[in-house]
Amino acid sequence: MIGQLHSYVIDAPDAHALACFYGELLGMQVQGDPGDDWVVVTGQGYRLAFQQAPDLQPPDWPDPARPQQTHLDVRVADIDVAEPAALALGARRLPGGGGDFRVYADPVGHPFCLVWDAPL
Repeated sequence: MIGQLHSYVIDAPDAHALACFYGELLGMQVQGDPGDDWVVVTGQGYRLAFQQAPDLQPPDWPDPARPQQTHLDVRVADIDVAEPAALALGARRLPGGGGDFRVYADPVGHPFCLVWDAPL
């Protein structure tokens, strides 16, 4: 092994606001303040970091001109409960999905999926 994963870093025009979205979505703690260039979300053995990127051009799923480069899969117990909660936080539903996942964009436009019946 060369090293261990320290953080998964996501660019955002407002790092704190996007960190708060994911903190609520995942039930994790936000470490940082509004206006910070770097904000961390921790909990459940995971760490996500958000860095200020004022000129961010997010992916435009499913447009191949600006495709996603990476995304998070968030495992949920009940999609019928999780989807309205995610939408209330500012997520929006995107085209695509299958029998055990649905595709969304976070408030900045980064795609993520809610998955269920997925093995750990």
